[in-house]
Amino acid sequence: MTRLEFWQGNTACAEGALAAGCRFFGGYPITPSTEVAEHMARRLPKVGGVFVQMEDELASIASVIGASWTGKRSMTATSGPGFSLMMENLGYAIMTETPCVVVNVQRGGPSTGQPTRASQGDMMQCRFGSHGDIAVIAVSPGSVQEMYELTAKAFNLSDRYRVPTFVMTDEIIAHMRERIEVPDAVEIVERRPLEKGALPFAAGEDGVPGFPTFGQGYGVHVTGLTHDERGYPSSTDPEVHDRLVRRLVGKVEGARREMADYEVTNPDAEVVFVSYGSPGRSVKQAVRDMDDERVGSLRLRVVWPFPDFALQEFTNARVFLVPELNLGQIAREVASHTAVPVVPVPELGGELHTPARLAKTAEEYL
Repeated sequence: MTRLEFWQGNTACAEGALAAGCRFFGGYPITPSTEVAEHMARRLPKVGGVFVQMEDELASIASVIGASWTGKRSMTATSGPGFSLMMENLGYAIMTETPCVVVNVQRGGPSTGQPTRASQGDMMQCRFGSHGDIAVIAVSPGSVQEMYELTAKAFNLSDRYRVPTFVMTDEIIAHMRERIEVPDAVEIVERRPLEKGALPFAAGEDGVPGFPTFGQGYGVHVTGLTHDERGYPSSTDPEVHDRLVRRLVGKVEGARREMADYEVTNPDAEVVFVSYGSPGRSVKQAVRDMDDERVGSLRLRVVWPFPDFALQEFTNARVFLVPELNLGQIAREVASHTAVPVVPVPELGGELHTPARLAKTAEEYL
């Protein structure tokens, strides 16, 4: 049986994490994500969890990685400058295949930029911010309801594929208040256990190794160096490095259809909006106001890995319009997967596109 609440987006994010079984939060307050930490500080002790305010964001993500290896679902929340500080340890988490969830409430940048204004300027940093060849998972909520649902889903994806998973939201969604239906329980996908006697980093066909259960007698060497299936450093062997990095990337990119989560409106449309996060709300209203089947939309709930095949659902598309709160980061990704013209519709400064502006843009291509 569900119950109704009227929550802020950041509250819904924290509650979604708790429902998913998150029992450790290590964080450092930063606008506009602070309410996530505040809510976790109040709620985690009541459900047997641990909240630790660390000295900075580097320590925050380090504590989350450590907690994850004890078997606890772990999370942190931050924004632009804090996200930048986390990059080195996020690379370590990717290399060591450590499940964890990082919430990035995006604000205007570069640098400290606009602490209280919305942005989607970290979408490429999320994907490529760490050095080396990497692949990550990122979800992007478009409502308070989705802040709850996709945060919970992020934990399942992270545990399923053993990779850091990002909740890439923005100040608008995070500080918005909406009615939300809260279910009695959410789906929980457990980590695949490591079989006794198996090598700790030997994976099956899906590229995902089992995870050793803390306190059950496993002795596992965990290192950010290139390592073999035993977990031992092997940083000068080109074959070991090639095999490891291809597997780390392949286990995510090879599952993009399995992870894909998107909404299609008017699949026969000629002019198609591609959106994620808060701009998807303006797109929805613009398409409704225009009431023209020649105008459709593709709204992404999972942005990384990018579901390139979703573009092919619009067989009559003559142009893809991509409204974003940046200068066209995902528009470039869209353009790399289609021969159809792609037009960025950027908005900077913290204001959301108005439906009227989007409708006017669409009319230019009809």
